[in-house]
Amino acid sequence: MRSTPIGDLVGMTDTWNPRSHPGSTFDYIDIAAVDHHTKTIVSTSTTATSGAPSRARQLVATGDVLVSTVRPNLNAVASVPPELDGATASTGFCVLRPKAIDNRYLFHWVRSPQFVSAMTRLATGQSYPAVSDKIIKSSLVPTPTLSEQQRIAQALDQVDLLREKRRKSIALLDDLAQSIFLDMFEAPDVVGEPIALGAIAEISSGITKGRKVPPTATTRTVPYLAVVNVQDKQLRLDTLKEIEATEPEIDRYRLAKDDLLLTEGGDPDKLGRGTLWRNELEECIHQNHIFRVRLKDELTFRPIYLNWAISSERGRRYFLRSAKQTTGIASINATQLRNFPVPSAPIATQQLFEDRIEAIARCKRHHETSLSRLDTLFFSIQSRAFRGELWQDDLKDL
Repeated sequence: MRSTPIGDLVGMTDTWNPRSHPGSTFDYIDIAAVDHHTKTIVSTSTTATSGAPSRARQLVATGDVLVSTVRPNLNAVASVPPELDGATASTGFCVLRPKAIDNRYLFHWVRSPQFVSAMTRLATGQSYPAVSDKIIKSSLVPTPTLSEQQRIAQALDQVDLLREKRRKSIALLDDLAQSIFLDMFEAPDVVGEPIALGAIAEISSGITKGRKVPPTATTRTVPYLAVVNVQDKQLRLDTLKEIEATEPEIDRYRLAKDDLLLTEGGDPDKLGRGTLWRNELEECIHQNHIFRVRLKDELTFRPIYLNWAISSERGRRYFLRSAKQTTGIASINATQLRNFPVPSAPIATQQLFEDRIEAIARCKRHHETSLSRLDTLFFSIQSRAFRGELWQDDLKDL
């Protein structure tokens, strides 16, 4: 397939200096306005011309493709929607205005692994890697016929729309779960006197990396959870690591079903972040920066309710008051966690909440599986399309 420099296929764009037009406002698109996951402009700021940032210079139009020149590995790219026609973009973007190329085709190209890899390789600067407009416009894009470009773009748009619908469904399920918790447990006539967490659960820290192990001790490799693995009500096991530990250490730190795992520290807004262990692995231990909370019994408190109560707004306010804070980092200790006031609630209500949350989780897993398959399909079509190997039969089921 023939390839052409991007610069040969795009037109000129206009610039202006907002400060030369006092007494007005404009829509400003800065680098942070682009979500590099969804490849969309998620926020703009209405800015007074008198206080315009020095980078606010580029006038954009519907269909323009914005490519962030900084940190190209993150691939912050987006297509300008109609509602932002005439907005002003930061000079941190290379603005591509399609002239002899389909705008959606170009948009899909600049988010392709081939383009991202090329820009990342050509970036300069260690702490703030960046590429220039010249580098972007000099890079080559596969250029089939215009009708073929439109066919490819339509196929990718179609799958991308399905992916977006799945993401929205997952987000709605998260919102539903939060609404159910608030509806069931925020009313004062439902929750009773709080009970200290230490009175109903055993709280322990985990294994320390770099600790001294006697040279005569026998160790073996075992997977362990670090802070990065413990998210808000979910586990991230794709980055799971292993550690050498003795049998007594493994016995001491081994996780059991329904253990609640809470991070010791991090961003202040993430205090109280934690999730339940559901025997995702046959054997696993946890690091010392993660607290393991194990209910003494489940007759008065249920694990899922406990997880939600601790991570609630009420719980986070407790941690913010109690935590030790340094610049941008907050941490809690075992004593503060043991003193956490868990609102008591009828066990039958907790069980009903648990049933509802598990039903939502099953539905969410279904959508996540579907999204994963759509992601695979999208990347497959993307890869084959830009190699000139996308046939009509590949799209018959879309």
